[in-house]
Amino acid sequence: MTLRVVTDSTADLPSHIAQELGITVVPLYINFGVDTYRDGLDLDGDEFYRRLVESPTLPTTAAPSPSAFAEAFDSLAAETDEIICVHISAKLSGTYNAALVGKEQMAGRCHIEVIDSGSASMGCGLLAIAAAKAARDGGSLGWVTDMVHRAIAGTYTFVLVDSLEYLQKGGRIGKAQAFLGTILNVKPLLTVRDGEAYPVERVRTRRKALSRLCELVEELRPIEEMAILHSTDPDGAEMLAQRLGPLFPESQVYRARFGPVVGTYVGPGTLGIALRQRQAD
Repeated sequence: MTLRVVTDSTADLPSHIAQELGITVVPLYINFGVDTYRDGLDLDGDEFYRRLVESPTLPTTAAPSPSAFAEAFDSLAAETDEIICVHISAKLSGTYNAALVGKEQMAGRCHIEVIDSGSASMGCGLLAIAAAKAARDGGSLGWVTDMVHRAIAGTYTFVLVDSLEYLQKGGRIGKAQAFLGTILNVKPLLTVRDGEAYPVERVRTRRKALSRLCELVEELRPIEEMAILHSTDPDGAEMLAQRLGPLFPESQVYRARFGPVVGTYVGPGTLGIALRQRQAD
């Protein structure tokens, strides 16, 4: 039976990609006051970012329960006895640990590997995609698990945020706190490293920041797959795609949006690039 792949909604996988590759996505939760929504299912992106800007307080987010993972595993166990899970960094969310507990509840029923991607958004998503493609090609649980672990070191996520306000208020600012208190109108470029946000550099203008993003991508070639993300700036994402066109085949670029859980922390106006380097045979 074919190995099945599970990830969580913070991977920001486009729904058609998850469906095409048979990836099961377990949602996290967003809480606006007493209202709770399933990430990627109950709240439209435009509506979420409108509420995020208008809300006097930042929404809160919550990881799935272990039972949510156990239910997902139980459903998949009807068609496979091998499952690999790729999740957001354990330093950013309790999702990875919830998946481990869900795995324990399935003891003896299915072989399950749970992997901490050390990343977030499509940095995690690209690893889930790689696992699903390898599974589709007949890869075993052991082989695919090893491949994903090797790919983690060559997976990068860069984020151009309009403001550090949301990361700071949400408690996910990590090492990027080094940028707090700097002069106004500087555009912070961040990356996810060792499972948390790290500063890359401060750029004076958005235009220069976009150029610097492209330079960072070029420095990491050869690239296997890449994703371009935005929260509320599709035109900026398209501009990035056009600038990267000469460097990377359009057919290997995914377009994605920062979903509500990740969007809670990166905020509106954010652009991002996630990439996975080509591994040596």
